[in-house]
Amino acid sequence: MKTLFKNYVTSQEELRDMLGSPSLRGQNKVISRIDNHCRVFISKSPFLVLATSDADGNCDSSPRGDAPGFVYVADDQHLIIPDRPGNKRVDSMFNILSNPKVGLLFLIPGMGETLRINGQALIIKDEEILEKMEVNGKVPHLGIVVKVDQCFMHCAKAFKRSGLWNPESWSGKDDLPSAAKILAAHVNLPGMTEERIVADLEEGYKNRLY
Repeated sequence: MKTLFKNYVTSQEELRDMLGSPSLRGQNKVISRIDNHCRVFISKSPFLVLATSDADGNCDSSPRGDAPGFVYVADDQHLIIPDRPGNKRVDSMFNILSNPKVGLLFLIPGMGETLRINGQALIIKDEEILEKMEVNGKVPHLGIVVKVDQCFMHCAKAFKRSGLWNPESWSGKDDLPSAAKILAAHVNLPGMTEERIVADLEEGYKNRLY
């Protein structure tokens, strides 16, 4: 990568000199527990991004979503993300088994500020806990427990710049990329056509959400 770019930052000191230091508010906003304010935010959030990395530092980010409040807050130090059916790659959980450190970004539709939580994760099988996250008669087989180390709000500048929640900024449906077309090109298997992938995706969305 350094052969492509000639002028890059090489130290934390250089970065501080360029960007300055955070304000006292920015420094003091980090807490180490899930207080009542954070509980309310989590209860209203239907979507989060889970960031993990393996023992070698190879990173992954995974979306997780369900009805608002799908993340169970056990106490002021622990929350649990139910594992719903997916593609069985389980990249996040493989990473957690080799490196328990994780980062979470909670979103609420229409709200620009987000809640960030950093901590350490564990994969659980405790049925009496997982039963609390049952949906449509389906209890998750596994859950990801996160013990909170850091918890803080993140400002809305990125959302305001992107216009993410502004429908007027959205592309028309015909202008959007086709997920099935992209998957067909990437998978590159005999018979795995765009039409086949469309049908498979629609069947999965209809019958295998839980």
